[in-house]
Amino acid sequence: MKKNTQIGIIQLAITADVTKNRTRLAEQITQCAKQGAQLVVLQELHDSPYFCQTEDVAMFNYAHPIPGEATDFYSKIAKDLHIVLVTSLFEKRAPGLYHNTAVVFETDGSIAGKYRKMHIPDDPAYYEKFYFTPGDLGFNPIETSVGKLGVLVCWDQWYPEAARLMAMNGADILIYPTAIGWESSDSDDEKQRQCSAWQIAQRAHAISNGLPVISVNRVGVEPDPSGATNGIQFWGTSFIAGAQGEILVQTSNSQEETIVVPVSLSRSEQVRQIWPFFRDRRIDAYGDILKRYGN
Repeated sequence: MKKNTQIGIIQLAITADVTKNRTRLAEQITQCAKQGAQLVVLQELHDSPYFCQTEDVAMFNYAHPIPGEATDFYSKIAKDLHIVLVTSLFEKRAPGLYHNTAVVFETDGSIAGKYRKMHIPDDPAYYEKFYFTPGDLGFNPIETSVGKLGVLVCWDQWYPEAARLMAMNGADILIYPTAIGWESSDSDDEKQRQCSAWQIAQRAHAISNGLPVISVNRVGVEPDPSGATNGIQFWGTSFIAGAQGEILVQTSNSQEETIVVPVSLSRSEQVRQIWPFFRDRRIDAYGDILKRYGN
């Protein structure tokens, strides 16, 4: 494994035009590659608007089989640019069976692996349980030429169990394609608390597992098609944190940005030597973690 890996993150505002979105993503991925990126990470469900603001069967038309037309598009980009590419797609597994699926492409364009989102939210403006079946591939890192990628998706980022299991299974880095934002009625103080908690939770995963973390979010306002709310203002603030939770790079909360930075994937061993959390875990005393709640 290389001492430093050049990692690109792309934070974009998304429109209802899938072709336009893909064209713009291809341009930004190419920009990352020109800056030396070996690994490029995209945001959650980047091809389309965040359709989960409403429950509408017409939105299933955004889904595609894997492999299929969508993976062919991103496979070619990865191969042409000779990069590892992390994408986030709406998977049509079978009629009436859909997943929120991250697909990772190797430098030769082949599918290195995929991860199906395990934790599915069902909250106002985030009606994901209507669309997505919970993942069934487990928490298994995806082996690539740049390392073992612990790819999770959005709502997964709040669960320390998911990050821990990825780390225990050998992940070199934790990666979270994301779509999260504010509701317009929230106060400025509440908006700050939410965004801060979101970042703190993921930085804590970096610290407790001794792994770098990549979190790539959408940006911009997407309207609610039903008109029930004023839509979601996605808060951006994409970031990469090091193995001790330190912020290596962070984007704004309102602007599109494409950034490439070097990240050490080999530093984890040194960090784990000075903070030996894995050594001191009381695996003999954690049986109750499998319960829904305590006694």
